[in-house]
Amino acid sequence: MGGQDLKENKTANSGVSPVERLHALVSADMAATDKLIHVRMTSGVALIPDLAKHLIDSGGKRLRPMLTLAAAQAGGYAGDHHVRLAAAVEFIHTATLLHDDVVDESALRRGKVSANLMWGNKPSVLVGDFLFSRAFQLMVETDNLAVLDILAGASAIIAEGEVMQLKSSNNLSVTQEHYFKVVSAKTAALFSAAAHSGALLSGQGDDFVSGVKAYGENLGIAFQLVDDALDYSGRQALMGKTVGDDFREAKMTLPIILAYARAADGDRPFWKRVIETGNQTESDLDRAITLIEQTGAMQETMARARSYADLAKTALNVMPDSEIKRALADIADFCVERAY
Repeated sequence: MGGQDLKENKTANSGVSPVERLHALVSADMAATDKLIHVRMTSGVALIPDLAKHLIDSGGKRLRPMLTLAAAQAGGYAGDHHVRLAAAVEFIHTATLLHDDVVDESALRRGKVSANLMWGNKPSVLVGDFLFSRAFQLMVETDNLAVLDILAGASAIIAEGEVMQLKSSNNLSVTQEHYFKVVSAKTAALFSAAAHSGALLSGQGDDFVSGVKAYGENLGIAFQLVDDALDYSGRQALMGKTVGDDFREAKMTLPIILAYARAADGDRPFWKRVIETGNQTESDLDRAITLIEQTGAMQETMARARSYADLAKTALNVMPDSEIKRALADIADFCVERAY
């Protein structure tokens, strides 16, 4: 499960994507966050900043730290601790990507050769650990136990999600309930914590804070559902991304879970071979895509993503109307629309 670029499409009326609009609205804070990220990833051990910089400067959209900054700004926060939290969020995200690529034996990340392929698995894991440590240092500097609890808790949940996903690979008995637990832990937890911590820092009431947290959580689930659908979509290829990575790794994502549950008796041996045994041929991905389409699994996955995006937008009702609120709502729509 990974992240696709939300900058690929532009809104029809402005030529600017909602992510770019949000970036512009928090541009000063984002610049301060980027500066802090580069200061804090330095180390006397040259390999650490070299490896970290390879991923951090590889063109990621910084959506998660932007959520922290936007939530704090929407709540009227006037200090500078939100910048530390946003940098911590990006470090946590980067650390999990480094660990993900080792676990998945990935060769590419954001269109570039992955760090684990360039430097090896051991340095990638250890630099990921270094970035986690830097994130906790930044959290402590806010002198706010509540936000420390939120982000520390999210870090633990993400790790649990990684283990849950690892144990569910090659397993056709994985349920939708288990899948959504993995998505909530592995992806939505950091979206939620990023927004939640920024909102809490602003000092607004419980309704505001819980609403912003719900926005992040539902956006994260929608985001992952679309990613999982795109792995079996021609749209993925048009975006310059590799199709079928999840399939080749025999990951049990929602399109596969639904397609297998609805499979004709004659198609079940195919799924058992390609997923349970991992014995795949070059033509198997095309057949998997055809079956996913024929069973309606792709359409239902996207419909689920749409429903979570709508829940995210509804959660924003706790915010007064503003450019930030409109950009956040549009990001929820855009998250789903990038698949078309």
